[in-house]
Amino acid sequence: MTDARVTAVSRSATHTFGKTGRPGIRLLAGLGVEGDAHLGVTVRHRSRVARDPTQPNLRQVHLIPAELHDELEGAGFSVAAGQLGENITTRGVDLLGLPVGALLRLGGEARVEITGLRNPCLQIDAFQPGLLRQVVSRDEAGRLIRRAGVMGVVVAGGEVRPGDAIEVELPPPPHRPLDRV
Repeated sequence: MTDARVTAVSRSATHTFGKTGRPGIRLLAGLGVEGDAHLGVTVRHRSRVARDPTQPNLRQVHLIPAELHDELEGAGFSVAAGQLGENITTRGVDLLGLPVGALLRLGGEARVEITGLRNPCLQIDAFQPGLLRQVVSRDEAGRLIRRAGVMGVVVAGGEVRPGDAIEVELPPPPHRPLDRV
């Protein structure tokens, strides 16, 4: 994973579906992306706030691999970085294959601990009809496969910019596979 890189960074101060690309974002330890609507110690996603606003925010940062954008383009969709709501777009990291607790070192200082899979909702089809079927499917055994990126919490703050290197540190075994969070 030596060629793993950040390809784009995005944020939105309001609860919009997509996020606007930026030249850089600042991650704040224990909170998330400075200036983003999902910044906070407790949940900020509206559906989760409605259920229990005291839940810890395990979805401070949303990451999607640029390889998914490539695949979607090959299937006839036009999706740019940030348009699916991600804060950080990566290339060269198998985000979906990481275990719970994997640590991503982004650039010089920032560290994000992976907490789980993004559980995409019907808003994706409002963005582009048929897109939900591309990012959520079932395997031969009927298990759900979610491919709309991963979520994480900021364990060390810092600036993150396109072009920054990404290093992956795996937690000690046994590794737990990612599930929706």
